[in-house]
Amino acid sequence: MARVLTVAQIGGGDYRSIQEAIDDVPLGNTCRTVIRISPGTYKQPLYIPKTKNLITLAGLQPETTLVTWDNTATNIDHHQASRVIGTGTFGCGTVIVEGEDFISENITFENSAPEGSGQAVAIRVTADRCAFYNCRFLGWQNTLYLHCGKQYLKNCYIEGSVDFIFGNSTALLEHCHIHCKSTGFVTAQSRKSCQETTGYVFLRCIITGNGGVPYAYLGRPWGPFGRVVFTYTYMDSCIKRHGWNNYGKVENERSVCFYEYRCFGPGSCQERRVTWARELMEEEAEEFLAHRFIDPNPERPWLAQRIGLRVPFTA
Repeated sequence: MARVLTVAQIGGGDYRSIQEAIDDVPLGNTCRTVIRISPGTYKQPLYIPKTKNLITLAGLQPETTLVTWDNTATNIDHHQASRVIGTGTFGCGTVIVEGEDFISENITFENSAPEGSGQAVAIRVTADRCAFYNCRFLGWQNTLYLHCGKQYLKNCYIEGSVDFIFGNSTALLEHCHIHCKSTGFVTAQSRKSCQETTGYVFLRCIITGNGGVPYAYLGRPWGPFGRVVFTYTYMDSCIKRHGWNNYGKVENERSVCFYEYRCFGPGSCQERRVTWARELMEEEAEEFLAHRFIDPNPERPWLAQRIGLRVPFTA
């Protein structure tokens, strides 16, 4: 049986602050704890530490439940003593998730730092077996930091400009809307060697832009073996015809794994793509077209278990 906590800024819940509810979850938590969040704009950074596992943050609608902060990689956040204080890309997230088996649904996570502020993370996920349903991730540079572990995102909206989906996790993004706000790169995956099984798969997603001439790349390798796969994805005209960027290093072209499979739309232009990225054959694509990409072990179906554990928000 899940434990349920409620947060309401105007009162009437168990807590007025989301972080207060998180702080009340015990270290070494072994019980699914659902934190239901009433609609509102929560101007606060959040930190979910290691061993505070099995936490669900549940809103009513992502458009009405917003968690926002404006820290950047060059600023130090002193505003909340309970979280890891720091600077740099790793420490600047509005939300930092380090507890495993985390779920979020119907919430918007935003880094409100303006364009040109540099790296400004909306959420960093450094935890295994995390899932996001119908969430929004708003920002400019480095919006969604999928640092490590395995993550599943479904029906989510992600926006940004430079490297706005990045890190070295194993992630499946299904039926997500990716919006390129200005010149930049959708992904910067950082796989370090060919032995690592990490990478990003975009399955039946949509990529949109702001119109005009092409201005965005599908990705560039933050690590020399970066792996990104776009499958059955619509790409509008914001995507450059070459598709991919080598991060200024010709040697990356020999090691990266940048693939597409049956994508469509004006930004999908296989005949003009760089020669070191390619279209997958049908048999090659199979491993990227199902949930087994994020957990191939049939004896450990954590994704199915997680979906079964979801507790819907009730007003």
